[in-house]
Amino acid sequence: MDANARNCLLQHREALEKDIKTAYIMDHMISDGVLTILEEERVRNQPSNHQRAATLIKLILNKDNYSYISFYNALLHEGYKDLAALLHSGMPVLSSSSGKDSAGGITSYVRTVLCEGGVPQRPVVFVTRKKLVTAVQQKLLKLRGEPGWVTIYGMAGCGKSVLAAEAVRDHSLLEGCFPGGVHWVSIGKQDKSGLLMKLQNLCTRLDRDESFSQRLPLNIEEAKDRLRILMLHKHPRSLLILDDIWDPWVLKAFDNQCHILLTTRDKSVTDSVMGPKYVVPVESGLGKEKGLEILSLFVNMKKADLPEQAHSIIKECKGSPLVVSLIGALLRDFPNRWEYYLRQLQNKQFKRIRKSSSYDYEALDEAMSISVEMLREDIKDYYTDLSILQKDVKVPTKVLCILWDLETEEVEDILQEFVNKSLLFCDRNGKSFCYYLHDLQVDFLTEKNRSQLQDLHKKMITQFQRYHQPHTLSPDQEDCMYWYNFLAYHMASANMHKELCTLMFSLDWIKAKTELVGPAHLIHEFVEYSHILDEKDCAVCENFQEFLSLNGHLLGRQPFPNIVQLGLCEPETSEVYQQAKLQAKQEVDNGMLYLEWINKKTIKNLSRLVVRPHTDAVYHACFSEDGQRIASCGADKTLQVFKAETGEKLLEIKAHEDEVLCCAFSTDDRLIATCSVDKKVKIWNSVTGELVHTYDEHSEQVNCCCFTNNSQNLLLATASNDFFLKLWDLNQKECRNTMFGHTNSVNHCRFSPDDELLASCSADGTLKLWDVRSANERKSIHVKQFFLNSEDPQEDMEVMVKCCSWSADGARIMVAAKSKIFLFDIHTSGLVAEIHTGHHSTIQYCDFSPHNGLAVVALSQYCVELWNTDSCVKVADCRGHLSWVHGVMFSPDGSSFLTASDDQTIRVWETKKVCKNSAIVLKQEIDVVFQEDEVMVLAVDNIRRLQLINGKTGQIDYLTEAQGSCCCLSPHLQYVAFGDEDGAIEILELLNNKVFQSRIGHKKAVRHIQFTADGNTLISSSDDSAIQVWNWQSEEYVLLQAHQETVTDFRLLENSRLLSWSFDGTVKVWNIITGRIEKDFFCHQGTVLSCNISPDATKFSSTSADKTAKIWSFELPSPLHELKGHNSCVRCSAFSEDGSLLATGDDNGEVRMWNVSNGELLHLCAPIAVEEGAATHRGWVTDLCFSPDSKMLVSAGAYLKWWNVVTGESAQTFYTSGTNLRRVHVCQDFKTYVTVDNLGILYILQILE
Repeated sequence: MDANARNCLLQHREALEKDIKTAYIMDHMISDGVLTILEEERVRNQPSNHQRAATLIKLILNKDNYSYISFYNALLHEGYKDLAALLHSGMPVLSSSSGKDSAGGITSYVRTVLCEGGVPQRPVVFVTRKKLVTAVQQKLLKLRGEPGWVTIYGMAGCGKSVLAAEAVRDHSLLEGCFPGGVHWVSIGKQDKSGLLMKLQNLCTRLDRDESFSQRLPLNIEEAKDRLRILMLHKHPRSLLILDDIWDPWVLKAFDNQCHILLTTRDKSVTDSVMGPKYVVPVESGLGKEKGLEILSLFVNMKKADLPEQAHSIIKECKGSPLVVSLIGALLRDFPNRWEYYLRQLQNKQFKRIRKSSSYDYEALDEAMSISVEMLREDIKDYYTDLSILQKDVKVPTKVLCILWDLETEEVEDILQEFVNKSLLFCDRNGKSFCYYLHDLQVDFLTEKNRSQLQDLHKKMITQFQRYHQPHTLSPDQEDCMYWYNFLAYHMASANMHKELCTLMFSLDWIKAKTELVGPAHLIHEFVEYSHILDEKDCAVCENFQEFLSLNGHLLGRQPFPNIVQLGLCEPETSEVYQQAKLQAKQEVDNGMLYLEWINKKTIKNLSRLVVRPHTDAVYHACFSEDGQRIASCGADKTLQVFKAETGEKLLEIKAHEDEVLCCAFSTDDRLIATCSVDKKVKIWNSVTGELVHTYDEHSEQVNCCCFTNNSQNLLLATASNDFFLKLWDLNQKECRNTMFGHTNSVNHCRFSPDDELLASCSADGTLKLWDVRSANERKSIHVKQFFLNSEDPQEDMEVMVKCCSWSADGARIMVAAKSKIFLFDIHTSGLVAEIHTGHHSTIQYCDFSPHNGLAVVALSQYCVELWNTDSCVKVADCRGHLSWVHGVMFSPDGSSFLTASDDQTIRVWETKKVCKNSAIVLKQEIDVVFQEDEVMVLAVDNIRRLQLINGKTGQIDYLTEAQGSCCCLSPHLQYVAFGDEDGAIEILELLNNKVFQSRIGHKKAVRHIQFTADGNTLISSSDDSAIQVWNWQSEEYVLLQAHQETVTDFRLLENSRLLSWSFDGTVKVWNIITGRIEKDFFCHQGTVLSCNISPDATKFSSTSADKTAKIWSFELPSPLHELKGHNSCVRCSAFSEDGSLLATGDDNGEVRMWNVSNGELLHLCAPIAVEEGAATHRGWVTDLCFSPDSKMLVSAGAYLKWWNVVTGESAQTFYTSGTNLRRVHVCQDFKTYVTVDNLGILYILQILE
């Protein structure tokens, strides 16, 4: 330190020790980097204020010139102007060399200029915000040639002052633009006398040698004039920095052709001054990484080592620099209070987040309330009204127009005042404006106006009701999305229970909302407000919640289903059904078509929730360890995370460059691992979706990933097609161990419950157990040998071991291969049990229940089964998926399990409910007779019983045991016939149960059988390419043998004639008495898939795998018309009742209508252009039927659709639980329909009248 400066400090030591309070002064000096934390501690430990001051001055005397300048500036900042004046004469002169200095690359020249100008040093903890600093510097460069104003504005605590100081910490800027120096003045909220003191002090600093005047200016006008002269003559081309400007009138005192940089919360403060103006807005929060960097510097830890609470603090305060710095400073003193300060933030206890610092306000609430107090009286109440807004919600102007009953322009003017004062933020989207609050502002307002909140919410609802009816909101209204998302929230918060129940129990509201935002948000609201909704009627609440949960995969996705038709499928006791019935009856009067499912009482839906988060196959899904979330991945390359209770989406991540095959939560639920066909393994933050690690050491696709069960020593295991398993320690960049031993792709792996062992399954036919610590192979079990020991051993048989699962006690392991499950004892490697699922399909996945011997098994034939592994007995069938099921998993408590499928859905099932209600299901080959007012259905069920069902009454007669591949009823319900897979045919007389058996039968499976009109003759076709005509009473047989390949089907014609068609491309007309071919048509190059006969029996149609349909005359050898245009197999056709139209359906889901007379296309009912190209029928169209008046057409495919023949438009869709309907049986009056889906569910539908 200069001798002059040192002598001055010693001379005035006594006065300084007597008057100063050290706490705030030390904060300034720490920020300037001239005082250390340890030195601050030393001062603070002194018993009295006098001793603390004496210790501080003693420390300064042993330091350099910068310490003296920092102490001087601190005295000025803290209002000790008299004491600062005593030290003024001792101010050291610093060298202005432009050489680099040690302090962060800043030149000595810059340090000198900033020190002399009173610019604050960088805070003790500082992180760069380069983009913003550059933006400020670019604006300052514009002041080079002329005076003007650069405004940095933003909300309280967003770091404006630090940015202003950082912007001028630049050698070339100062030398090129402001060689006259920089002068910093902290203004704050001032009255006129306070402003005069600030101006006097500034004039004193600018006129140190008192060459312009011996006395201080006596009023603001004189001070303004003095300042102008000093800046013009003594400090030309210098920059004046005015920190924390509140009022426009304050700036008028500086409006005298100066170069000015100012910080403010009010963007409009410069409206009252002259000259060029430039603005730099400061966003309210730091990014997450910057926020964590600040905290890590405060607490002297690596960023990676910060506790989870650090992430939560940044998230909670949205990265507010003020809050992060306040909490960081507090944690420096109390390093164990992470949880405490996070709790204070979450509970809005802002008063407790306070720290003696250089910031002007001691606590966070004070910093925010001062801004509100500065508002005009006439708009303060409007700001109070914003207390009811939610965090992160952008509110359209129209909503506030309704709330305040004002014109748009009036509202925008009020809101602009708030925006100008950084009390609100504006987001412009096209022509409309949306406004939002910072999270801290929401918390502050909520806390401040807690007693008024209910009334404010009530005001919002009352105003809404004046302007809108809930279900009449139109999507093109600017405010409609806001009301759909938050109307229920405002009602619940206003304690308006009756209105909330009316809203939530309205099918109109559900229809309107799901079409815009999907069902998950509604399900979430039913859960969120269940305590209110249950008060009204617990059962009704359950009705609506279940309706949404089970139809979630249909609702909210195009093509939008008719919600009234969906409601009609609910149980008749359900409120949803009753509302739907009421609406349907009203709409039927206006020509709408609706269908009643009259046998639905017999059907139980076993799923609890159905969600469709992906746009392609779902390969894997898993529960979080707390059971609250589900993660899923699949062919669309994404990772999805959603709530297990409601299906509400939490995260959607484009995770990999190729299909994602597996995902897994870590034991503490903080991380999710994914692996992919792209050969990479990735680790994600399960809350933020941030990528944490990427591992790419596998050389082939990675099939499986799983974490250890203990979070203390967290490891990840991965299994790949490169034959290797790898173990990863997440603290290391490279793989910890690679396990060699498998000789083919490794499909699956799982850690034992105690994490001692890792089990792996491979396409080499083995299960291997590895020691986790040493990564050595412990055991190998050759699962393949259990297939070789069977009755039909095949040495070259491929046995792929698909997956494994440990029992809860770790004593047994379950393994799936082909259609079998094996249970092995871990200690002896002995086979404990073998379960044969009895299916031709393979087991895709299996999982052990965490609390009992139950196992859930996924099969490739769309079904899921529950097995008791102790008794080896199947407990339940779970049908509902429409395609392969790839994954199953129990929840951590075993109360539910999930299934993931190729059909893009994930289903959640309740274990107890499934075990209790496992249903009997039907095979799809049924026959139906419509007789007067009765519907009789003949079907074979999944336990081989032939049953006759009365569709109207639901009565079931179990006739006999049958291996039926097909069955039929005689026209007068006297006889039933059934054929089976080995070619046998039997007839059962219903009156006396007498059985007649065909002597000849078929050599292969019987595919179709039909009685003649008199019931005396039975005709059958088979895979053996023959048709058998059996007069079963006289035991006479006629064989129709001429087709070269399998007979697809046949139809009876008049006069003992029969039409048949085959895989061989031909259609033949037979005389069934003589067995001769009367006509032979060579119709198609490919398989003839269907034929239909015109009502006048003069024509027939044929459709083929060659993508064409043809219309033929029975009298001509060549077709009348060839109908081209289909892009896939044409699977079915039907003539209209008047014979003028032909409808055709193909495997792309298209239905086409043609003019029979000229072969012209009339209508194309094509797949609708929707997300991921979901077709009209999402698959094959398998059957068609016209109404008697030829005005309506029904088609069967993935579901049933009714079409208006005149317009070609869809009139109604009935969504079956399953898919792949093979046929629809239609009553002659076109009012009753019968079909069976691939889940074996029977549908008897009747048009609602």
